[in-house]
Amino acid sequence: MGQEHVTQTLSHAIEQNRIAHAYLFCGPRGTGKTTIARIFAKCLNATNGPTADFDDLDPRVQEITEGRSLDVIEIDAASNRGIEDIRGLRETVRYAPATGKFKVYIIDEVHMLSKDAFNALLKTLEEPPDHAKFLFATTEPEKVLATILSRCQRFDLRRIPAALIVKHLTQISGLEQVQVDPAALYAIARGAEGGMRDAESTLDQLISFCGNRIEEADVLSMFGLTAQRQLLGLAQAVLDGQVESALRQLNDLASNGKDLARLLSDLLNHFRNLLIFQVSRGDLRMLEVSEAEASALAEQSKLTSAEGLTRILDVFGSAEMRLRDASSKKILVEVTLLKAIEARNALSLDAVLKQLQALREGRSSSDVVGAAVRPASTSPVPEPKPLRAEAASTAPRQNATVIPQSAPIESVIPRTAPAAAAGARAETAPIQPPPAVASPAALGDLGQLWADLLEAVGRASPFTRSYLKDAQATAFAKGLLTIGFDPEFEDHIGMVDNTRNRTLLQTKMAELGHPNVQFKFVKAERGIVTPTPVPAPRPAATRPQIPAPVASATPAPAPSPEPAPAKEKEKLASVPFNPEDFKNDPLIQKALEIFKAQIVEVRA
Repeated sequence: MGQEHVTQTLSHAIEQNRIAHAYLFCGPRGTGKTTIARIFAKCLNATNGPTADFDDLDPRVQEITEGRSLDVIEIDAASNRGIEDIRGLRETVRYAPATGKFKVYIIDEVHMLSKDAFNALLKTLEEPPDHAKFLFATTEPEKVLATILSRCQRFDLRRIPAALIVKHLTQISGLEQVQVDPAALYAIARGAEGGMRDAESTLDQLISFCGNRIEEADVLSMFGLTAQRQLLGLAQAVLDGQVESALRQLNDLASNGKDLARLLSDLLNHFRNLLIFQVSRGDLRMLEVSEAEASALAEQSKLTSAEGLTRILDVFGSAEMRLRDASSKKILVEVTLLKAIEARNALSLDAVLKQLQALREGRSSSDVVGAAVRPASTSPVPEPKPLRAEAASTAPRQNATVIPQSAPIESVIPRTAPAAAAGARAETAPIQPPPAVASPAALGDLGQLWADLLEAVGRASPFTRSYLKDAQATAFAKGLLTIGFDPEFEDHIGMVDNTRNRTLLQTKMAELGHPNVQFKFVKAERGIVTPTPVPAPRPAATRPQIPAPVASATPAPAPSPEPAPAKEKEKLASVPFNPEDFKNDPLIQKALEIFKAQIVEVRA
């Protein structure tokens, strides 16, 4: 079934009397390797053979079918893999066939033979008798010695298409007088992964389990498969960026006992089909999908680009490799869904490099599509249009004059012409920079403070917020904020409690008017919040009034005009560069999270 490239070649070889002495059939399990070898043996030893069209009622053909032919010998290499077994074959191969024209040796799973056995077989393959034919079958041809491969005609069998499996199972169910739902047949074909033997075994088991009526739910419940409708809904949630819906659907599937490894494989295959559908402009000849899935592919292909699908496939592919060794498969799949949602609109490294190059050349960041990095400049420049609302609300204005903490006022406030002419001298004190305060929470309202903190964290890291939304602030006293997780989400503590998340939370609390806050993650009772008063946020500092200059009794000499380079240096010195502010910038943190990177060095 579905191996026309092999059967047609063998038929032509028989018709043209160009029969080789050794053949190798390789391919996945359940695709017909041993079956083709047996049918080919019947073609060779039929009464009117060799012929590709033999009679099933021929006595010689029936002997081969029933396994009692003296001229067709089947050997299982898994249990007869030693050199002594091959030596016995070499002794018997010299004798002429009993009734047929050829003596046919079918060696199944030939890759299981030992190296010494292969070497013993090599001499026979080099100079075989005219009446001897060897038919080898294996699922791992790479383990067969190259000297053996070079003396065989190799045929690679492919996986059987799902549509052909469904057609064959429909024929079988009709002969067995069993009613099978079409969706159930497609589920069986999907679970067989191209193996007809697996599909037939599954159908036989379902008939024993369900009787004369088989529904899709029976197939899904027995083998832990996911319904096509559920799979398409989960993929839709990923493409729409619906984090809550995706996690909720995954939780329902896991609660119903679905195989998460198989679910991940099905998602990977679906997004692969989606990419092929988009690249081929809707050509279904490259895909093996049902009508319902083809309709879903047409709708979902409009939601993202080929680059986004490639990144999603990369996320699912990496997760599939790590799933086998994961201690908690559900958490890994949850994290994978979140990464896939973020990856659909993520920036490529080339786009980031183009943006950095544009900034280096002095062009506006809006000139580069998809830019997400903001310049860190030490000179006053016109403020560009913000690329994101987050950047506009949190990044400092770059055209504002910043007064360093240790610099006196007279070093940053230029003298006016009249004051300089009169020899005026300003008597001032150093001015402290105002602390960054944004949207302080209401006094005593712990719930509002927690909501504001979640919103601020979500703008910087949706991944961290997805775990914190299942928690609650239980206490806030003496600079310590206690965050409690319900027993149901106790395993999320390990995902949140790390240095990066603590730094992020501390930064956002400082923006809310509560600097230097420490955090404690605990397991709390369900729904219990300790009513702890929230300390008043630090008020926003106002810029002190600059006292009027006081005229000195001794007239000061008029300053000589400074050269342009000196003025430029003083202008640059008036704008300090704080590496910590740069590291804590939300856009920088987002870049670190996307690229899984860390800051090695910061230079102004």
